[in-house]
Amino acid sequence: MRVIATDLPDVLVLEPKVFGDARGFFMESYNARAFAEATGLQVDFVQDNHSRSMRGVLRGLHYQIQQPQGKLVRVTQGRVFDVAVDLRHASPTFGRWTGAELSADNNLQMWIPEGFAHGFLVLSDSADFLYKTTDYYAPEHERCLAWDDATVGVAWPLDGAAPLLSAKDREGRALAECEVFA
Repeated sequence: MRVIATDLPDVLVLEPKVFGDARGFFMESYNARAFAEATGLQVDFVQDNHSRSMRGVLRGLHYQIQQPQGKLVRVTQGRVFDVAVDLRHASPTFGRWTGAELSADNNLQMWIPEGFAHGFLVLSDSADFLYKTTDYYAPEHERCLAWDDATVGVAWPLDGAAPLLSAKDREGRALAECEVFA
């Protein structure tokens, strides 16, 4: 596994070793020992999630203010633009974002630690998005940073189209109004 640094030091893009031939391919999508050796992190994942979304769907930017979740995310079909925003008020990168294209073709994964908002935009006709979390989903603690907050300024590759949003995501708050981490 190769670790690729991002603009935010705690957010990592991971490139697994993929072994392919005429029959197809094999890769370890997660190995606790290899993850710890590559990242220096010891994490315990407690939940796996799988979503399928159509082109133009934007999910996020979500986080849990209590029971915060670290997430290891990947795409098994299609491609997305994946984004993490630092919501740790004491961090030197507070309010900054980083993004990467994750796809079934590139097999890249992104590690988003606790204290970050997370979201993605589907770039293909559809995408299957899988993620492991370090804590359980707690809807009572879920919060949503507005995907289009001007102070954060995520450069979503929308090509002039309006994203498809859930009602919850349409209600996302500006960074100045969000509950954030200490």
